[in-house]
Order: sequence, then C-alpha cells, then structure tokens
Amino acid sequence: MTTVRIALADDQALVREGLKLVLRSLDIEIAVEAADGRELIDKLATATVDVIVSDVRMPALSGIEALRALRARGDRTPMILLTTFDDSAVLLEAVEAGAQGFLLKDAAPEDLRQGILQVQRGESLLQPVATDPVRERYAYRETSAPKELFTEREVAILRLLAGGYSNKEIGRSLYLAEGTVKNYVSDILEKLDTRDRTRAVLKAITLRII
Repeated sequence: MTTVRIALADDQALVREGLKLVLRSLDIEIAVEAADGRELIDKLATATVDVIVSDVRMPALSGIEALRALRARGDRTPMILLTTFDDSAVLLEAVEAGAQGFLLKDAAPEDLRQGILQVQRGESLLQPVATDPVRERYAYRETSAPKELFTEREVAILRLLAGGYSNKEIGRSLYLAEGTVKNYVSDILEKLDTRDRTRAVLKAITLRII
C-alpha cells in the first residue's frame, strides 16, 4: 500500500509535533511542514503532496486564505482544514474557498487518517462538522431531497463541486463534455431547490447526500 504524502500547516509547534507523531504512526508521510499559510504556499510551489492538512486560524495567512491562493494559482490538492471551533460560518467559508475536508482538532487520530484517505479519493469530509447550525440556518429538512433522488454520477459531481472544481475540470475528471456537466449541475440545483453551487453543496452535506 502506497504511503500518503501530506503537507501539514499549524502555527503551534507543539500541535504540529503531536500531529506528526500521530500521523506517522498511521503510515502518513509528512512531506511538507509549515508554520503559517504563507510558508505553506511557498513550499508547495516546489513540492507535490497528496493532501494538505492545515489549521484554519494562523498568523500571516490563515488556512482558508492559503487555500484561496492555492486554488487561484491552479493547485487543486485536496485540503482538510482543522479548527477548535465548531462554527457553521467557518464551514460555509471553507466550502466557498474549495475545501474538501473540515474537522475539529479534537477528532480521533483514526478519524483524521480516514479523512485524509477520503479526500484523497475525491470525497468530501465536511458532513461531521456544524451540520445542525447549518441545517437550522438554511432551514433544510431531511425529507426535502432524499439521497435516492440522485444518481451515482450526480453524487460524484456534487463531491467535485464541494472541492471547488469548475464544470470544465469536472468534465475532464469524469470524461464528460462541459455542456453535459452543466446540464447535470442544473438538474442537481433543481433537485436540491437551490440557486447556486455553494448552497447546493451545503444542502447536500447537511442532508448526507455526500
């Protein structure tokens, strides 16, 4: 089994050391280490990793700001954001920035390992965090869009939408024409009764469709 290579960013040295020890024991290689978002961006310019694990709140440049900068320069490496705050507003901001994963720092080590493997496979890891506040905020109902309404292809597209991918990038990933992806996205928005992609992703997460 191939070892997963990750970039780890956290401004607290003790936290980084603890995470490094835990992850290495779980066969996860720390290929890049950074103390803030700026250092993370600089080091990823010359290094390739499978997944990025970053604290949300860091000096100089936060995890979400670093994520935006990476996506802006075309870096689509999956990122898991770690935080001590169970905050639905941060969840929304993370989704809009293109995060694939979002976990609380008190998650069990095995949950983090599974999360890393999950986002490496192209899946999202946003569901376990702040779902009740998000559900309350957007008044979503469990019965409003059952998972059975969605095909496997639509679920796959929703997961890529959660990662911030464009229609063209989704098409390349799934070997579909860009116009076909656009039609799928329109159908997904209609089924979820939402007007934009971000709300569609949030609703799909809170309804456990992805």
